[in-house]
Amino acid sequence: MGILLLLSGVGGCDPKDPALPTTETQLAGNVASSRISNGADRVVTKPARIVAFGNSLTAGLGVPPDQSYPAQLQRRLREAGYRHEVINAGVSGDTTTGGLRRLDWILKSRPSMVILELGANDGLRGQPLSLMASNLAKIIDRLQQAGVEVVLAGMQIPPNYGLDYTTGFASLFEQLARDHSVTLIPFFLEGVAARKELNQADGIHPTAEGYRIVAQTVLDVIDPLLKKDRLLSQPKHR
Repeated sequence: MGILLLLSGVGGCDPKDPALPTTETQLAGNVASSRISNGADRVVTKPARIVAFGNSLTAGLGVPPDQSYPAQLQRRLREAGYRHEVINAGVSGDTTTGGLRRLDWILKSRPSMVILELGANDGLRGQPLSLMASNLAKIIDRLQQAGVEVVLAGMQIPPNYGLDYTTGFASLFEQLARDHSVTLIPFFLEGVAARKELNQADGIHPTAEGYRIVAQTVLDVIDPLLKKDRLLSQPKHR
């Protein structure tokens, strides 16, 4: 019942697919040229990018931008010694269909990792699970083809959608993770869902403290992946 209260309108749920975000300059690419004193060009490689790709739970609806989960994740990564840049690509009301349409825009950032948090709005609108699974599979496949590490955020929906639909929805993320060999966050809102003190008055979106917990949940999952990448990128000594 608690999850029902929290997720009854998750993601902003505009019935129309959202427009593209307006901060496209954030996704300008990860290599820049700078001029040095003798006039020669020098290529400067920017830090690896992590794109948080999702709906209003990623966008941080209802809290200041610096309290969204991607912003809080960025600070935690810095504290842990990582130089990665976290880009917030969350759009309120986004569905997997909308996400698939803006995937080219996401790829312009040349991310090394994408945290994929989409599907809740599909479920709350009663969209066919087959369509949702197909959209997510296409998104994952295209990201992997581009050499991007994908972390899939699992989600749950209220039980009043029927047992078959509810259980099928939850298991869909697990199946996608297995089929595509991607890392799964079992439940994106673990420790936050159904806790009144961690959610805004709408009972839908987390407070800043709630997003702090979400950021920690995400960090706990991606930290081993980042450590592995760091180890593999270290030069080998003879």
